[in-house]
Amino acid sequence: MFTTLRNRFLLLNMSMISLLMIAAFTFIYVSTYNKIQIENESKLQSISSRPGGVSLSLPDPKGHHTIRQEKLIMGIPAEYSLSFTILVNPLGNVLRIVSYIDMTEDTYIKAAELAWQNKKNHAVIKLEGKQWLYKITPLTGSFIIRENGQKTIINTPGTNYQMAFLDVTDSAKTLSELLMTFLVVGIGMLFIIFAICLYFANRAIKPIAEAWDKQKQFIADASHEFKTPLAIINANADVLIEHQEDKIKHQRKWLKYIKIETDRMGKLVNHLLELAKTEDTSLKIEATPFNMSDVVNDVIVMMEAVAFEKGITLAHSVESNMIYKGDSEKWKQVIMILLDNAIKYTDEQHHIDIVLKKSKNRTLFSIRNSGKGIPKEMLAKVFDRFYRSDPARTQDSGGYGLGLPIAKAIVERMGGKIYAESIEHESTTFTIIF
Repeated sequence: MFTTLRNRFLLLNMSMISLLMIAAFTFIYVSTYNKIQIENESKLQSISSRPGGVSLSLPDPKGHHTIRQEKLIMGIPAEYSLSFTILVNPLGNVLRIVSYIDMTEDTYIKAAELAWQNKKNHAVIKLEGKQWLYKITPLTGSFIIRENGQKTIINTPGTNYQMAFLDVTDSAKTLSELLMTFLVVGIGMLFIIFAICLYFANRAIKPIAEAWDKQKQFIADASHEFKTPLAIINANADVLIEHQEDKIKHQRKWLKYIKIETDRMGKLVNHLLELAKTEDTSLKIEATPFNMSDVVNDVIVMMEAVAFEKGITLAHSVESNMIYKGDSEKWKQVIMILLDNAIKYTDEQHHIDIVLKKSKNRTLFSIRNSGKGIPKEMLAKVFDRFYRSDPARTQDSGGYGLGLPIAKAIVERMGGKIYAESIEHESTTFTIIF
């Protein structure tokens, strides 16, 4: 069950994080792609509308077309350094080439043929291992020829076409590398995210599993606590049934046993209800200012007789007029539980020390009893329900191991903390800090 729940947590976290990562990578890639495309389009537009027009070679007297190629090397503008322009007639025949790149005439003619056959006025072609973005623009009317510093205006009939080419190989390579980087980083991050999600999924499941185990243990312990008195009641009831002819005064012993066990069960039920009520965070504890010192002193006076019967000395150091905002009855219940617990586990002729004082900006209450102490490995369990460090002793005294869990729940509801410390064969100390 918990493995399935963990896997669902893991799947949910991985799905959400993966979607966010894909969205982020897609946004970055699309933004970079659009930026590069805009830059390339801007350069191509600049090349297509170059100041001074395009040089044009006209047919010779015999009617044959001649191709004039101009290679401009010196003073190349940055936006033209990887570009060239080709002028073609309506049939796609090359008339003139203006280039800033040192390539063969056949290469230029091949570029013009690929662009002309592509049937698109704007696209990308591959030529000699490079990618070229081109744009075809129709030209009509007058053209300017510049030769030897002279400018001549020529009027031509019909429509010719100007092809502007821009090398976009580096741009395409940049986008490919960016995409590959995203793939590598994404896959690596998925493994890392999986490990992190698995770790936190296990951590998220752990308290749920612990709560489930405690609930099962609680049910088992409660069932065990009810089992014994029920068995005794049932046995005594059977005896009464077998001796129906006897008068009640002859059955007093069996009725007494039934009454004792019924009282014990009632007490256990009340403790369970008290614990459930205290741990219910939806129920508010009445918080009013009260004198903690007076409550502690009152409990000590009440328990002095019990301690005296066991020969236990109660030593106390209680600061006067310690005011705290909370529930005085609940605070009294906590002191009763801790002091009663201390008396039970203190041997005869030993002592209990009780302290209530201010420590900086905190209120500190501690109760220390000498005795066997609690082993370190068991110390973390003292606030667990039904835990008893000495089952034989607590069974005789009517304990159920619910006192300390109730005290802990009350202290935490009042905004404090409680913890236990122990030195084996010497002492045990319970400390509360507000």
